[in-house]
Amino acid sequence: MAQWLNDDEMGAWRAFVEVNAHLMAALEADLAPHRLTLGDYEVLVHLSEADERQLRMCDLALRLGLSPSGLTRRLDGLVKSGHVERRPSTADRRVMLATLTDQGLAAMRDAADDHVASVRRHLIDRLDAAQIDALREIFTSVGDGLGRTLTIA
Repeated sequence: MAQWLNDDEMGAWRAFVEVNAHLMAALEADLAPHRLTLGDYEVLVHLSEADERQLRMCDLALRLGLSPSGLTRRLDGLVKSGHVERRPSTADRRVMLATLTDQGLAAMRDAADDHVASVRRHLIDRLDAAQIDALREIFTSVGDGLGRTLTIA
């Protein structure tokens, strides 16, 4: 039988669950004028940081925590808008690459200031330095427990 949460644990859990949905909605709303979702923006960032602005589809799916079909659905709109291209690898024809286009890089850069301002307004500026350190430690520990290595540590 599972050990029930005590009052402090329940309070922390409920605060996370209830605020997380609203925080993500606020971040999504601030990206909407750029015609990007938070998921789209995350794809563009990962690709912009990759060598030659491209990643194997399986690696991108792993970074995003998506199934192959979930990644396909996520990329469909970005491919249609010209932000991302799917290309076969020249090194291994069995491998497909997701490649950030110049248009996609421009779209990400155009949205970046608004996105960072949104993250700052809704989260960072509400915390002091110790809370920011604690937040990093908390989610690094949770990520480790899930077998997820953070791409930015």
